Amino acid sequence: MNRCRDSYDYTNLLQQCEDIRKVKQIHAQIITGGFEQNPFAAAKLVGKYIEFFHSDMADARKVFDSLYQRDVFVWNMIIQGHANFGPLVESLNIYDQMRLSGVGANRYTFPFVLKACAALKGAKKGQVVHCHAVKCGFGLDLFVGNALVAFYAKCSKIEESRRVFDKILDKDLVSWNSMISGYAVNGRADEAIKLFHDMLNDETVYTPNAATFVSVLPACFQASAIQEGLWIHSYIMKTGMQVDASLGSGLVSMYGSCGRLNVARDIFDRILDKTVAVWNSIIRAYGMHGHADEALKLFSQMLETGLCPDSLIFLCILSACSHSGMVDRGWEIFKQMEAYGIQKNDKHYACMVDLLGRAGLIDEAVEFIKTMPVQAGKDVYGALLGACRIHNNIELAEKIAEKLFVLDPENAGRYMILANMYEDAGRWDDAARVRKTLRERNIKKPLGWSAIEVESALHTFGVEDESHPFSEQIFDMLEILDNVGRTELEFACR
Repeated sequence: MNRCRDSYDYTNLLQQCEDIRKVKQIHAQIITGGFEQNPFAAAKLVGKYIEFFHSDMADARKVFDSLYQRDVFVWNMIIQGHANFGPLVESLNIYDQMRLSGVGANRYTFPFVLKACAALKGAKKGQVVHCHAVKCGFGLDLFVGNALVAFYAKCSKIEESRRVFDKILDKDLVSWNSMISGYAVNGRADEAIKLFHDMLNDETVYTPNAATFVSVLPACFQASAIQEGLWIHSYIMKTGMQVDASLGSGLVSMYGSCGRLNVARDIFDRILDKTVAVWNSIIRAYGMHGHADEALKLFSQMLETGLCPDSLIFLCILSACSHSGMVDRGWEIFKQMEAYGIQKNDKHYACMVDLLGRAGLIDEAVEFIKTMPVQAGKDVYGALLGACRIHNNIELAEKIAEKLFVLDPENAGRYMILANMYEDAGRWDDAARVRKTLRERNIKKPLGWSAIEVESALHTFGVEDESHPFSEQIFDMLEILDNVGRTELEFACR
């Protein structure tokens, strides 16, 4: 005689399920057995429906919505499901319902909610959730802290991200990786590399893993820090770390940015499971160094593998065509986007304007802008202004600059292009008027800077910059070098 099954039996059976048909069979048994309100069986059902249906949360929600009483575990599961598979806003709605129901959140609740906030760029909502976490006593919790670091970084609030990072008492590798990645994705390459060194010098931190290198390699790419990249690549080889698609993509981008195309190609060829991101890295590397033919060849090879290109790859290909003057091929690629269901954005249109403008087809570029299905933005008009500068079309440049002064009023480069064109034409009064506008609006051109890497430390210097701790020694040495140069020049002129 078979004994009656209880909730433990059903959860154990669900744990062993390998397909959705068996899950539904056991679900039916749970209902007929009267265990549909059991929190353990219900939570396991919700988890299994999320596992097998992924993007479709309908069945998981039916189980969840039918529960009269819900514990924090099942609330967390449904919040996590929506945070991972959408709709993202439902994750936030469920969180609000949970708070209204009186069920207290735990340390696992907030990371899921913050992940949804980050994906939605919901900075204000995330800050509210941050306050909730503090009030619930989880403000210094490691899991919550790591989620907050990632959330603020993805919302471009990098200073707030760093403040949270500094407050985490027992940082783990995830903490460091998240902060390094946050700096890198927000264009703060120097800080990312410096923090990477701080992590290596911190005795309490575990050895770096693949995620660490995936986080810091984009910073090496941005800063052209080849020595950092070489050290990372050497470490990977010495430790036998597997170079997967994510890590390989970072290495290809790093070597490509530094002009070492042979090494980038060798790494690319060794990656077995090439994703779209990997193909994009190598295509961009060839395109940015003027090898448009090779970039196009690789693009065709990628299509032959059956992978579907994304919008970023089309942007790289269009840029390569633009810099190589391949107008006809650029048009073909641009039209090909529709066949793959890729929605064109402002940057794609800007690439086409740049393509036509560089080739001297200014009138065609203007007509292209008029026929665009979306309103032209600063990138599009910026590309056209650049074309006017190349081909000295000052009359059109004046009209485009006026639009850009409204669309992109804080960009000093737009004003400088027009001022330089006036100066080239001998229109000194007009050039002075533009420069005066810059001063009156307090719009400053970003200062140029130089960098040098000494013993794996990156040192940056600006014009008359005295912020470096060894500035006095640096200026003394520059004066010595200047005097030496003058002496040699005088000697040569005798």
